[in-house]
Amino acid sequence: MKAQASSESVFEDMPIRQAVRTMAVPTVIGQLIVLIYNLADTYFIGKTNSPAMVAGVSLILPLFNLTLALGSLFGTGGGALLPRLLAADDRNEAACVAAYCMRMSILTALVFSLLMLILLRPVLQLLGAGESTFPYARIYLITVLIIGGLPTILSNTLSNLLRSLGLSREAGTAVAMGGVLNIILDPLFMFVLLPRGNEVLGVGIATLLSNLISLCFCLFVFFRKQQTIPADFFLPAPKREHIRAVYTIGIPGTTGAVLFDLDYMVLDKLVSAYGDAALAAIGIVLKAERLPQQIGIGLCQGMVPLVSYSHAKQNYSRIRGILSTTLKAGAVVALVSVTVYEIFTPRVITFFIREPETFAIGNRFLRVRCLAAVIMFFCFFVVFFYQATGDGKRAMSLALLRWAVLNIPMLYLFNFLFGMYGLVWSQVVSDLLTVLISFLILRRTMQRWKE
Repeated sequence: MKAQASSESVFEDMPIRQAVRTMAVPTVIGQLIVLIYNLADTYFIGKTNSPAMVAGVSLILPLFNLTLALGSLFGTGGGALLPRLLAADDRNEAACVAAYCMRMSILTALVFSLLMLILLRPVLQLLGAGESTFPYARIYLITVLIIGGLPTILSNTLSNLLRSLGLSREAGTAVAMGGVLNIILDPLFMFVLLPRGNEVLGVGIATLLSNLISLCFCLFVFFRKQQTIPADFFLPAPKREHIRAVYTIGIPGTTGAVLFDLDYMVLDKLVSAYGDAALAAIGIVLKAERLPQQIGIGLCQGMVPLVSYSHAKQNYSRIRGILSTTLKAGAVVALVSVTVYEIFTPRVITFFIREPETFAIGNRFLRVRCLAAVIMFFCFFVVFFYQATGDGKRAMSLALLRWAVLNIPMLYLFNFLFGMYGLVWSQVVSDLLTVLISFLILRRTMQRWKE
């Protein structure tokens, strides 16, 4: 079968650089378009010159990221397992794993949306929504996460599963399709179809519809186009050891993402004490800094199926080549991004908003936060590597180290010691410590493989 042969060629026979490029480029493009459509929401809302609207939408970013994390629970867990099953030529079991991941993803999405509906007010208050920002945050939360939780979570799961089957281009197309549609629909709903004052509702509806269409494309590809494994939603549950394997890898990945969001929530909560302008500024900066983050995540996601398949085949020399190629590409991207941000910081901030106080704070925030871009990629890289090799224990330990042990406590410490601008410096310091520890652990793994 053509699709089957193609995926096996990427995993086994294709030269390493070409294989990394084949898997990573569509993923990176998809991640960039996700970034663009997330930025588009802030950009179009920023055209209202209302810090309250910008801050209200920005407050929901951690919860939106949480839905992506929930999708990754089964997308990453199943996605790391599928290449190993393909390497063992156990395609029927791989199909059972994929069907199980989809069913559990749907259940997770429904439970999440119900909890958000029940806990809407306390959740928004916990995020730092005040009197002026609460109405806008509420509208965006209902449309994008309560009504739109299912398509967001399930499409993320499916795109990860498709990538693990060697269909990186199709997975990237699904993500890109949702992003492009969102960019088109944002101004249509905000400034044409809905009356003035409903701009946040317009952004929410546009995001909901774009995620729904992206999900439909993923379902079409999985059930109609891909031929690598049998496609049947109602297949029996996989073997117990494979269910455990899904959670062994999925839970550390999701825990890291949840802690990542918790870090954003804590940051928003602490910054909100300095006023709406500071909250709007950090919301803009957190989105602007995602350019190198999304590229780095895309590179790592493209790397995972390749490493997972080669690890199942015990082809350690190929793994080292994959790691080296990915690491070099990510380092170059991160360094270029830092340089660009330092030069063009004022233009980046004015792209979103021109309100003087928000601009002044955002300008200083971004110049500091962008320094963490290089370090962040190395943090992602090591965690994704251990996910790919099935070492959930180390992946979980590194996630807890970065967020629970270093990042979040350091936010409180730097806020106490240095005030508002200490909050943005804390990321640089804590990530630097994380990288040093992570690479010591990775070096020991590489030495063990050599032996």
